[in-house]
Amino acid sequence: MFGRGTALCARAAAALAAVRSHERLVITRYATISRDETLELERGGVGVGVRNGGRADAGPLFRGCGGGQATLIVTPQKQSLLVDAGWPGFENRDAKRIVAAAQKAGVKQIDFMMMTHYHRDHAGGVEQLAGLIPIRTFVDHGPNTETGKAAEDLSESWKRAMAAHNSKHMVLKPGEKIPLRGAEVTVVTARGAQLAKPLKGGGQPNPLCPTAAQRQPDPTENARSLGIAVDFGKFRFIDLGDLTWNKEIELVCPNNRIGKVDVYLTTHHGMDTSGPATIVHALAPRVAIMNNGARKGGAAPAWQVIRNSPGLEDLWQVHFAVAAGAENNTEEAKIANMEEKCAGYGLKVSAKKDGSFSVTNERNGNTKTYAAR
Repeated sequence: MFGRGTALCARAAAALAAVRSHERLVITRYATISRDETLELERGGVGVGVRNGGRADAGPLFRGCGGGQATLIVTPQKQSLLVDAGWPGFENRDAKRIVAAAQKAGVKQIDFMMMTHYHRDHAGGVEQLAGLIPIRTFVDHGPNTETGKAAEDLSESWKRAMAAHNSKHMVLKPGEKIPLRGAEVTVVTARGAQLAKPLKGGGQPNPLCPTAAQRQPDPTENARSLGIAVDFGKFRFIDLGDLTWNKEIELVCPNNRIGKVDVYLTTHHGMDTSGPATIVHALAPRVAIMNNGARKGGAAPAWQVIRNSPGLEDLWQVHFAVAAGAENNTEEAKIANMEEKCAGYGLKVSAKKDGSFSVTNERNGNTKTYAAR
């Protein structure tokens, strides 16, 4: 009996290990983290990545139409974080796609709705979304820093969305965390301020800082973007919203407070007003996801900075960048949407806690797996 009991215990332990190996974090652009811990990101405010069955992987899904943004994260505990909600209008296109992806992931509500900054391509779809799915907590960097009718209208839309479900409201500063169960989400930039203490693995001097060239200060909401680092075991993903040049340099100078990342969502849609080598090369991403539109972002100078980043294994794009020319686009197999008219295809990233992950092009099924390091 003792031997049989030992064997049963061994089998139970093996079964438990097998279950844990299937935990994954899913980020969709919209981003979703699913039950088996998959981090998915989707770009363009048009789609959401969700887990596939019981596969033991995790990943971001990025879709792009018109250059909007939304990322849905759903943890193994079924908690959800949505970063931005894309454009308003288009017959609720972006809001409907977010809800559809959330439903596929088994999510019935958005636990945390985080707005990176007050621009319509990021926050315009929130009010429409609130009419389709409950939102429990709203997260931002504080009041809108821009003025004028358009800015006031967007601020009022954000407030109406909060009132729709009598939701909670969190105003976060760098160093504070979004209490999302199943993943560690740290605010690294907010309202023009940066993280004071480095993340785990960060803090090293950045040799590119002495030669970093500053640009004219950016007075817009872009420079106030609420940016986050998402840690899932050994896997790290960073999303800085539309943070611009000078503020990006401040984040990694004189010391790189972030450290290296596995997946980098290009800042500000891959525009050349963001993404200096000072930060991109310091982050040294294994994979970059360029969240561009056909004619928004994907600038040739920004593309080259990423391609030259040390340790970069691949660059994937949500859309073929028309103005950049073929020589400044990645290979076709790694581009989700080739035609200027957006078909709404996405890129999905699936990550495990050991740091391994895969990227899948929804348009053609092309998948590449990146081993843990």
